[in-house]
Amino acid sequence: MKFSRRAVLSVAAAAGAAATASACGLTADDGSGSGGPLTGLRIMVPNSPGGGYDTTARSIARVMEDEGIAKAIEVFNLEGAGGTVGLQRTVSESGNGDLAMQMGLGVVGASYTQASEARLTDTTAIAKLVEESGAIVVPTASPFETIDDLVAAWAEDLDGVTVGGGSSPGGPDHLLPMQLAGAVGIDPTKVNYVSYDGGGELLPALLGDKVSFGASGVGEFIDQINAGQLRVLAVSGAERVDLVPDAPTLVESGIELEFTNWRGWVAPPGIEDADRQKWIDALTDMHESDAWQEELEKQGWTDAFITGDDFGDFLTEQDQMVADVLAELGLA
Repeated sequence: MKFSRRAVLSVAAAAGAAATASACGLTADDGSGSGGPLTGLRIMVPNSPGGGYDTTARSIARVMEDEGIAKAIEVFNLEGAGGTVGLQRTVSESGNGDLAMQMGLGVVGASYTQASEARLTDTTAIAKLVEESGAIVVPTASPFETIDDLVAAWAEDLDGVTVGGGSSPGGPDHLLPMQLAGAVGIDPTKVNYVSYDGGGELLPALLGDKVSFGASGVGEFIDQINAGQLRVLAVSGAERVDLVPDAPTLVESGIELEFTNWRGWVAPPGIEDADRQKWIDALTDMHESDAWQEELEKQGWTDAFITGDDFGDFLTEQDQMVADVLAELGLA
């Protein structure tokens, strides 16, 4: 099996122009459909609290409220099947202009490996928001001090060296170690991968030595990294991450692989054009705020803002890419 030696899941960021439009589902605070913060927004997070989707959704909601773009946003978790329970709920709410789902590469993969009837290509594309470098992390008590230490032990004991990730097969936490394995000459089909439903569930497994190492977004475990509970062996993006400046990239470590995760928002199918535009306008206003730029820096996220049909085209490309990789692994 061969993977591309350099896998970069990214596109050029582009901001859509803000437009004014009234909405059926989303209303302004004064009830007139114009002026004042939006009300009635509900954001579904399709996995557990504490993970990357949850952090992203709640950060966006906080900035939108602080900036007066919206008020009383409801963020709620609907866990299950790698995000596909939430995906199915989103697709089933056709025409509901009040609802959006926080999602990303993980839900694309889960839609295949969980044999979901719903696909992200069935939803209404709203916006791609951020990209994030992956990280290879171990507990501080781990014998692996460097990525070379890990790779050497991994190659010798594929069953004994386990990797945990906060996504189902086909998601970023699964694709990263699979492509890392391929880049260092390990057969990805023999990797012992343990799936957890989000970073919130992966963390105790890492700290409790249930897995040998973890693959996830840098920002997922920054508190534990700063507290000295976890050590970052390498990051997977093209450049080092400011949050963990001492951690080398995989390329710097002699491994020819770049990999970034991404996150965005989709809405149910069949919503009114005005509702779709209202979501896009609200996110555009948020994206242009200083508060959001500060949040990007705080979380270690890379700005990757695209909206509407451009994001829809990106979703279609990512769906095909994941299907091809999973087919190579015999998982789709």
